[in-house]
Amino acid sequence: MSSDAPTPFDDLDRYLELPRVGGLALSPDGTRLVTTVQTLDAKRTGWTTAVWEVDPAGVAPARRLTRSRKGESSAVFAASGDVLFTSARPDPDADRDDEEPKAALWLLPAGGGEARVVATAPGGVGGVLAARDADVVSVSAPVLPGAAGLAEDEALRKERTDRKLSAILHTGYPVRYWDHDLGPDQERRFVGSLGTTDPDARLALRQLTGPGRQLDEHEAGLAPDGATLVTTWAVPDPGAARRVVLVAVDTATGERRTLVDDPDADVFAPAVSPDGRWVAFGSETITTPEQAPVVRLGLVPLGVDDAEPEILADDWDRWPSSVAWLPDGSGLVVTADEDGRGPVFLLTFGTGGPGAGEPVTVERVTSDDATFSDVRVAPDGSALYALRSSYAAPAEPVRIDLAAFAATGAAGERAPVAADALRGPVPAPALPGTLTEVETTAADGARVRAWLALPEGASSGGPAPLLLWIHGGPLSTWSAWSWRWNPWLMVARGYAVLLPDPALSTGYGQDFVQRGWGAWGGAPFTDLLAITDAVEALPEIDATRTAAMGGSFGGYMANWVAGHTDRFRAIVTHASLWALDQFGPTTDAAYYWLREMTPEMAEANSPHRAVADIRTPMLVVHGDKDYRVPVGEGLRLWRDLLTESGLPADDDGSTVHRFLYFPDENHWVLAPQHAKVWYQTVLAFLGEHVRGDEPELPAYL
Repeated sequence: MSSDAPTPFDDLDRYLELPRVGGLALSPDGTRLVTTVQTLDAKRTGWTTAVWEVDPAGVAPARRLTRSRKGESSAVFAASGDVLFTSARPDPDADRDDEEPKAALWLLPAGGGEARVVATAPGGVGGVLAARDADVVSVSAPVLPGAAGLAEDEALRKERTDRKLSAILHTGYPVRYWDHDLGPDQERRFVGSLGTTDPDARLALRQLTGPGRQLDEHEAGLAPDGATLVTTWAVPDPGAARRVVLVAVDTATGERRTLVDDPDADVFAPAVSPDGRWVAFGSETITTPEQAPVVRLGLVPLGVDDAEPEILADDWDRWPSSVAWLPDGSGLVVTADEDGRGPVFLLTFGTGGPGAGEPVTVERVTSDDATFSDVRVAPDGSALYALRSSYAAPAEPVRIDLAAFAATGAAGERAPVAADALRGPVPAPALPGTLTEVETTAADGARVRAWLALPEGASSGGPAPLLLWIHGGPLSTWSAWSWRWNPWLMVARGYAVLLPDPALSTGYGQDFVQRGWGAWGGAPFTDLLAITDAVEALPEIDATRTAAMGGSFGGYMANWVAGHTDRFRAIVTHASLWALDQFGPTTDAAYYWLREMTPEMAEANSPHRAVADIRTPMLVVHGDKDYRVPVGEGLRLWRDLLTESGLPADDDGSTVHRFLYFPDENHWVLAPQHAKVWYQTVLAFLGEHVRGDEPELPAYL
């Protein structure tokens, strides 16, 4: 709820200046908690990130630990309590000044003092992992495939730079991912030890993995004693496809063993138990044209060869997204989408403990109308620490009292508890309206729910125009704050914003996803219209002034809406799928989409086939560096709108449609100045067609 004073959402510049919290790390002894805060850089054309410390007890105010022009990221605690992070800030001890230094591994001593570099690689380092009980640290680094190690990699990189070479020779698939080319370098894992009496010594990095693309976008963890690295590992599948298995790597010898290799599923989010005996993981089945994915939790022993993984809570109809162990190994702390939220759940093993094959219980721990991420467990098991966000507030660090949860009743009868906010580094901004929840029943009897953000005075000041905002994914949900897709900027200008979860959304059970599988123009579309009908009947809403918009899959749905109803005054489609027969083979991971997108499915569900029925003004937005939805989708949509739609360009070339094109942006449009232009253009387009305003665009466009 806002006051009469303007909020940061009333001004795009003020909005971009709001600090953004992300990431969380807890020290091994549980006494220190760190997060990162992202702010605009001095030129207002990028972001810089600093590490902040938060008091786990919630008493002391947060304090800033790092400051540099390049910023810091990937903060973790070493077993000693020192903070490790990566940064491309200049190294004061370097032999030469590097005009564009790569990210190095820095150490900030627990006892105070300046941060220092402890590891470097020619291509930079990332993916920092630290063992809980040992001085072992692992990092990832990109290495050119022809290099045996970091020294050869440096020489080869210099040769490419001197010769101004940019070519990449591929021998496999895929060749790019989301917003960047894959190659020529490839991720490898390295390991080193912090155990030295010399405070200025650097890690002697030893290479654990060799050439190959197995570690692209991998997820990994170290055993508490640092003896084993557990990581996801990509392997080729027929038809230019890839599948993800789980492997264990001995950090002393580099010997690799396969822990989980399921031909029908991909593995993700491995977590090693506190005693080092077990690995919990997530598993997502490989889809077919008829069957949506099924996501489950699994368990496998770490030290046993050829062990059969155990599926946990197979009857729990939710999709786990992250996994952490309780300190005594008696259970798992899990997050999963549920009903437009992302609660924390507790999975408890039977009396025999993990691996006994006994039934497990799953209980919801948190009662908040919010989504939790970056969950960290206190070493004594008394509390959890996490980031909490919702569409009512951005991410903030919180404490979840497990002791209070345990005291609410016997196992299976315990009631969820509310998380307690800590004294974080950033106060929550005032909102220009209120958030409520709405739902309706679809024609097939399915419950469809949504968040509805209403402007201040939506009742007393007259009904508000409605903006239907469709989420991407499609296997996703409107459950957590987004700085990029933020409804409050629209609410501040008088719009009511509807954020629905139609068929294919997560958090409503497997059947709800299956309703839309292979039939994107079916239940997802009718669910959107059903919830829009219900909201338009509210007295706060002006049903005569409505618009629809969405990005990615939401852009697909916006295009489908445009060709199948003329009820909206304007439609904004961002990074959208237009011709499915074109999109399927050209997206960055075609094998994934083509498992569902048969020729028959593409024929029946492609928005471009209804172009002649589009009679609504459309704003098309696309970035040229978007590899998930290639720019050809936007280019073809733009041409088809002007030539084949029911609202084509006039003979003199004039048109009500608009195309906002970003030559150097990606799927999301992330640069601050471009995000501002995005909102300016969208708001001007909506204002013109929904409210009858004179469009106001910046002169530099």
